[in-house]
Amino acid sequence: MIGAPKERANRDPDEIDFKLRDLVGYMARGLVDHPESVDVDILAAGEDGMLELSVHPDDIGHVIGKQGRTAKSLRLTLGAAAARADRRVSLEIAD
Repeated sequence: MIGAPKERANRDPDEIDFKLRDLVGYMARGLVDHPESVDVDILAAGEDGMLELSVHPDDIGHVIGKQGRTAKSLRLTLGAAAARADRRVSLEIAD
């Protein structure tokens, strides 16, 4: 069906999923004022994965950046790292 959302297969995260999660956490902790509040969850694992980044409410502007440039850079870096493992991973930033 055209326009229907793609269903993600439920599977357990593997070593690559955890490494990508850790990469996002490492980058985010370097950007924020409250690094202890950085949390990255794996919403979907595998070849078409999804990660969710949560930060302290005061730091949301730090990870989004002016006109979303910092968030775009985080996504670009994550995409490059995922491509090395023949995967595509998206990053959601929680409000």
